[in-house]
Amino acid sequence: MAFTHFNEQGRARMVDVSQKPKTQRTATAAGKVLMRPDTLELVRTGGVRKGDVLAVAQVASIMAAKRTWELVPMCHPVQLTGVDVSFSLEEDGIAITATCRCCGETGVEMEALTAASVAGLTIYDMCKAHQRDMVIDRVRLMEKDGGKSGHFVREEC
Repeated sequence: MAFTHFNEQGRARMVDVSQKPKTQRTATAAGKVLMRPDTLELVRTGGVRKGDVLAVAQVASIMAAKRTWELVPMCHPVQLTGVDVSFSLEEDGIAITATCRCCGETGVEMEALTAASVAGLTIYDMCKAHQRDMVIDRVRLMEKDGGKSGHFVREEC
């Protein structure tokens, strides 16, 4: 399969999607911030000095999804119709799930991945005064649907 983000001279280009039909597209990405139990307890109980960690991470995540095209050079501006971000407090950290939707000519995988990544970065930023060795881990596309390439679901190992 050839990469479409290169022109005849091998230089980067933004792919022309003007001839592609608009379709409903959805993508879900996930990630996790690994942290110590005491840091997780501060998040759970609202003890982080910077404020409500998950509320701030949720807003940051949505804002980032809407601005993905400004961060990733070859991404198109996408008219998102929905962004949903959820968190799960687990034994070893906070799991993040971000889902983006649009009706457009190109997919929303990068928007979902950006949303999950920025949620993790925001959690790290808000908790770093308590723990600097947290790890943002396994940011990955879980599922995507719509468009010419169809439906993809990650098979977890």
